[in-house]
Formats: sequence, C-alpha cells, structure tokens
Amino acid sequence: MFKNLHLVMQVLLAIVGVSLADQSSHVTFSLGGAPAVNHHSSSHHHRAPSYQPRPSYHPQPSYHPQPSYHPQPKYKKYEPEVPACADNTTKPWCLEDPEYPSYEIKHAAEYHYEKVLSLYADVADLNTELSVERPNTLEEETYLCPSETAYVRPLRAQNTEGKWRVIVNNVDVHYETLTQTTRIEECLTGGDACPLVPECYDSKCLQKSIYHRFLVYDPYDQYFPFAIETFKLPASCACLLGAFTIDH
Repeated sequence: MFKNLHLVMQVLLAIVGVSLADQSSHVTFSLGGAPAVNHHSSSHHHRAPSYQPRPSYHPQPSYHPQPSYHPQPKYKKYEPEVPACADNTTKPWCLEDPEYPSYEIKHAAEYHYEKVLSLYADVADLNTELSVERPNTLEEETYLCPSETAYVRPLRAQNTEGKWRVIVNNVDVHYETLTQTTRIEECLTGGDACPLVPECYDSKCLQKSIYHRFLVYDPYDQYFPFAIETFKLPASCACLLGAFTIDH
C-alpha cells in the first residue's frame, strides 16, 4: 500500500514539474570563464502594438469653372446687291427668303448679345385690333380710296439709299426670339380718281409712306455686324383733291 502511495506521489510531482517548466525556464551559460548569465524567458510575450501612421491629407483643389466661351463667328463675306427673293416680288421688301442667313445672324447675335439688345426693338405687341377693322356697310363708313393693310416681318428690304439689307427677324438668340413687326397700308388704286368724289373735281388716290428704323445684319462689318438703318414703307392711302373754285 505504501509502495503504491509512493508511486502516486512521484507521478503527481512529475506532472507539477512539467507544468512549471512550461511556464518559465532558467538557462545559465558561461562564455570564456565569464560570469554566468542567467536568461529568463516566458511563454507569455506582450508585443507592442504596431504603429500605423495616419494617411497624409491632400485637400481637394478648389474648382473654378471656366467661363462659357463663344468664339468669334466667321461672317459670310458675300451678299448680292440684289437678293434672289427680289425676283419674286415687285415690292421693295421680301417676306420670304430661302437664302436668309439665319445661322450667321444667330451666332453673331449670341457673341454680341448685350450690344444687340441695346439696339433691338420689337413692335410685335402693338394693339392693332382697331386699325385693321373695316366697316361692315357703306352706310356706316367708307374710305375715299381702297387700300390693303397688313402687319409684316420683312426679312430683306431696300433702305432709304436704295440698298438691299438683311433685317433681323425670327431669329432665336439665348431662348429669345428677335422679331420686328411693322404695319403697312397699300393703295389698291393708286393714281386713280377717288371713288364717291364728283367727276367735276380733280382727285386721285395717293400712296402715303412713313420711315421705319430696323435692326439690320451687315456681314461686311467684321467687328460688329449690326446697325440701325432707315426704310421707307407704305403707311396709308389718301385722296388728293386738286385746286378748284366755287362759282355762284
């Protein structure tokens, strides 16, 4: 019995010794007669945390948008002295023009937008309701000379110097449409005797005109191809009476 107890005690001591050997160890060695150096090692090592530097900060560059650039437009340098549309009308203006330079006018007006606005004037909003109404019956009212009235937007016309010019009309510039409207009234029997006037009186129907100012496009001016010019257009039809005497 004592023999077995002694064997159990040896086994327990061996287990305790192995456990202590795992936790720590003492190593002693000597080099060249020098004093022994005792090193203590432990199975539990406390490592210093690895250092991770903060990323360098690069601020975002400030954004400066480039201003919108409208290149200097290249203007059409050649315009005929008499446009092709003049062959289709006997009047000194054209309401239709297949060769109208809409593209060139649009780009030139966008490039010189502020200056063009300072010259531009639109008369499309005139109250024209009463001026174009005709009487329903002769008993109500009548005109001495018959005439025809219209509101037009000419694309080309002859100025007071007899030169054909391109008039800025129906052109879209920066979400705005540039238009120039004018009222014209033409005699239907110009030069004939006035109706309802006795034949003993010398009378005739006479075409009256008025001067209009229009914004025009001049492709020959490379610096600012816009200007204001004057045009003579029919405005009314009058009855002109000649000199006469009254005999009693």
